[in-house]
Amino acid sequence: MRLDEAPTRDSAPRVGVGVLVIDQDRALLTLRRRPPEVGHWSILGGRVELFETIESCAVREAREEAGIDVVIESLLCVTDHILPEGAHWVSPAYLGRVIGGEATNREPEAAAALAWFPLGSLPHPMTVTAHRAINAYLARSRSHRSA
Repeated sequence: MRLDEAPTRDSAPRVGVGVLVIDQDRALLTLRRRPPEVGHWSILGGRVELFETIESCAVREAREEAGIDVVIESLLCVTDHILPEGAHWVSPAYLGRVIGGEATNREPEAAAALAWFPLGSLPHPMTVTAHRAINAYLARSRSHRSA
């Protein structure tokens, strides 16, 4: 089932992995053209393939969507995302660091834009998973600074 297909009543929750890519206090976000949350800014990510680990999925999606190679640093959060249109996603979000490549929009049919945003000046609206991942990252950053 594709991300933009409507689930049926017998559908199980789907797993979609996100990766919050941070570089020098900037977050890399993509503007969604497809459901769910069309027209919202999101972290990179997508559906887990059969027999693919969730970390491998995060790395693959960063390469496919933005043309960058990332290393996964940590798990930020897991979102149990139940959407009004009837979709149910379980979405772990990781923190990723760029180790190669230059970020460009590699999937213009799925994303209207791909851009870096300062953490103090994020765009609106953002997806639920983007909000939660960024909030988890900022909370972790604050706790590390105060320790």
